[in-house]
Amino acid sequence: MKCEDPTQHAHNAWEKASQLAPPPKPPQLHFYMPAMPSMRLIRALDMGWWRYRRRRLYRRHIVPLLDYDDHVLRDIGHCRDDILWASQLPLKVDAIQALEARQKKRQAQQA
Repeated sequence: MKCEDPTQHAHNAWEKASQLAPPPKPPQLHFYMPAMPSMRLIRALDMGWWRYRRRRLYRRHIVPLLDYDDHVLRDIGHCRDDILWASQLPLKVDAIQALEARQKKRQAQQA
């Protein structure tokens, strides 16, 4: 196993968790077949599956960062309270985007 410093490992974990892009919107069809499910249903299922996968990525890559000390978390721009806060968010809220927004807000307040 490759030994790397905790800060680099934390950056890699953050990049892996941020890789999953949302699914594209289904195309607008010019006709509707009676046996065909509604496009809203298909979109809802796609987004539900994407949210589930995104939350799993968060739990797999970001929550283990809590094992590091506060100095390493501060080096990547987060704090322990933010990660714990984001893990308590409802499933419909993207925890990774919420953490990024909170990080940008903190940086704007410090500047």
